[in-house]
This record gives sequence, C-alpha cells and structure tokens, in this order.
Amino acid sequence: MSETTATRDPRRPGTDGVEAGVGLTALLVAAARAIETHRHDSLARDAYAEHFVRAAGACADWPVRIEQVPDGDADPLWGRFARYFGLRTRVLDDFLVRSLGAGARQVVLLGAGLDTRAFRLDLPPDCVVFEVDRPGVLDFKQRVLTRLPAAPKARRTTVPVDLRDDWVTALTAAGFDPAAPSVWLAEGLLFYLPGPAETYLVDTVDRLTTPGSALVFEAKLEKDLLAYRDSPIYTATRERVGIDLLGLFDPGPRPDSAGDLRTRGWSTSTHTPFDFTRRLGRGPLPEPNDALEGNRWVFAHKLRP
Repeated sequence: MSETTATRDPRRPGTDGVEAGVGLTALLVAAARAIETHRHDSLARDAYAEHFVRAAGACADWPVRIEQVPDGDADPLWGRFARYFGLRTRVLDDFLVRSLGAGARQVVLLGAGLDTRAFRLDLPPDCVVFEVDRPGVLDFKQRVLTRLPAAPKARRTTVPVDLRDDWVTALTAAGFDPAAPSVWLAEGLLFYLPGPAETYLVDTVDRLTTPGSALVFEAKLEKDLLAYRDSPIYTATRERVGIDLLGLFDPGPRPDSAGDLRTRGWSTSTHTPFDFTRRLGRGPLPEPNDALEGNRWVFAHKLRP
C-alpha cells in the first residue's frame, strides 16, 4: 500500500516505473493524497499529488476529488481507503517535523516513490532529504515536478537505487553522514519485503544511525493475510484499479522489528491507525472484515548505540 521499490520478482515487467506492479501503488497513494488535499477537513495537503495521477496513463480515469466519487466516503476504495492514506500522511508528517525539531537534519525516505515532503513541508533550510527509490520511479516524479515547476524547501538528493541492491553505498555516496542524527521513513514498505529483507533493512538503519535518530515504519500483524482477501478494501482495489495488494505483499512470517530495535537501544511505541483517527477526529474506524485491522505504525527513537 505504498510508494515502495520492493517486490519479490526483480524481473517482473514494468515494475521499474509507476505503471505496473508495486510502482502502481505509488499512484494509488498519490490519488488518495489528491482527494485528501481537496477535502474541506483535510488532514494533509499535497498540491503535487494530482499532477502525478494525471501524468500517468494507467490512472487517467481515477478521481482526484471526493466529489468525483459517486458514493463519496461510503466508497471502500476512494472513500475509506483513501482517507486511511490521508491519515497516514498526516501522522508521518507530524513525526518528521517533530524529529527535525529535536535536532535531526538528515531525512531518509526509503522507497520514496511520489513522496513530496521535501517540497510541501516547512523543513529547516539546512536539512537534506534523501529519496531512495528505483530510477524509473524517481525519473517519473522528476519529469512531473520539472513541468510544474516545483522547488524543494530543503536540500533534496535523489538516490536512484533498488532496495534489493547496494543502497547503503549509494546513500553514503550521495552524502548521508552516519555520524549525524537522522530520521527515517519506511512508509508502507516493509510488508512487500520478505522477512529476512526486513530484518536486514532494520539492522542497517540501526548501523547507520547515531543516538538522536528516529525511524517510523508500517507493519501488518496478520498471520494469514488471505483472511481478508474478500474485504471491501482489497476487493475494490483488485477489481476496480487492477492492484492485487495481497499478491504483492510477501506471505512469509514477519519479524518482530520493534522488539529487535528495543534490544539495540531504541525506544518504540506501536499504534493502530484508529488511535490517530480518534485523536484527530477524522479517518477510518474499525468495521467488520477490516483489511486495516492488522495495520500498525511503529515509532522508534535511538537512545544509545
């Protein structure tokens, strides 16, 4: 459900860009952010999201405003699911801003996709945002932003590399400093990765960070993802926009990444999306056969090496 680079088959055609495979989920999230932007009670605003949707032929007929959805918020895809992505955007925006307020000046977006936080958030001018994703995704994003045109509010460095390759070397070569505090976002990324790949990624983030750093990632708790295969969200996404999320998620067992971080000197807190719906007064709440029931957002802060 995200803007990620990860997929189990690196040879799958079309997956280097945004028109197929996991890349297409980047456009799904962009459409959701566009819808959220135009709401009167918007949780997050992304003026660039609509332009990404309109620039890709795969989603030419997708809505970018809730008024374009016949059933409005009752629609499981463009109502409830889109509002979920709007809520997630807001919560991670707030986490990033707080982390920078605590002193971090490096941001790493893992599987950055069509993320525009470098452009739309009021970031400190001495901050640098590293966007790590496949070349095809970053190229598409840059073409759209260049046509607008759009200027980042902090220093932005793209790192065109697949997370299945040596992204650590690419990141450090781009100027990332492991000795300085950093904040990392893995938004909707880890459940596309096999368990060992998730463990490697979390271990690597720990190795590349110093106390004062922070990490947020999304996890799923279901032991059987297929238990929700006929949920309204998964069904609508599969049948109406051709994205079979359960076919993209890795079906293997998940590691306890939050627990692993705690053993390495991090503090962690885990929340359901519904916690923030209640806190902010907007967003999805639990319902029967709920594909969002197992989603968790994990917030971590490194306290010691």
